[in-house]
Amino acid sequence: MLFRLRPYLPTALIALVLTYVCVQYLTGDKGFFSQESRDKDLVVKEHQLAQLKVERADLEARAKYLRTDNLSKDLLEERARLLLGLSEPKAYVIRYSSETPANS
Repeated sequence: MLFRLRPYLPTALIALVLTYVCVQYLTGDKGFFSQESRDKDLVVKEHQLAQLKVERADLEARAKYLRTDNLSKDLLEERARLLLGLSEPKAYVIRYSSETPANS
């Protein structure tokens, strides 16, 4: 029986390889049907990039005013107070714990 099927083995092997390639073309990571999910990911990443560009521009502007040649005393004082955890002399500070009690 194997002798009768032997001439068809290369054809069957080629058909299996072609089937695998076609399935991967349609459903693989870079396949035809995954284009929509890649487009959604691209939109999300572009939004994140826009947010990061805005944040970077803000940080660059702040850094510009903290350099010695262009020092802003108000910005320097604000950063020092923020980093040291201090407030203005006449300001009220209300501290609260974000942790909930274990008994509630």
